[in-house]
Amino acid sequence: MTKKTVLKPIYVIISLMPILSPQQIYLIVLLVIWELICKGIALWQAARNKQLGWYIAILIINTVGILPLVYIYFFSPKASKK
Repeated sequence: MTKKTVLKPIYVIISLMPILSPQQIYLIVLLVIWELICKGIALWQAARNKQLGWYIAILIINTVGILPLVYIYFFSPKASKK
């Protein structure tokens, strides 16, 4: 991998800075962090429950955390209390 390939996403963000306000950039960063956390938890649960369809859907579809939350709260099997 070349240095230019690695830095390309950074160049894209820097090129958008004159267009976006600092508040908009902050919001985008927060949404990305939110998506990563929700997606990580949902992917982990789907893999642990052997639900391949949900795993693939959550992995491919970017919904800013909505699909992972729907899976976590409505479709993932609840742990049984002993």
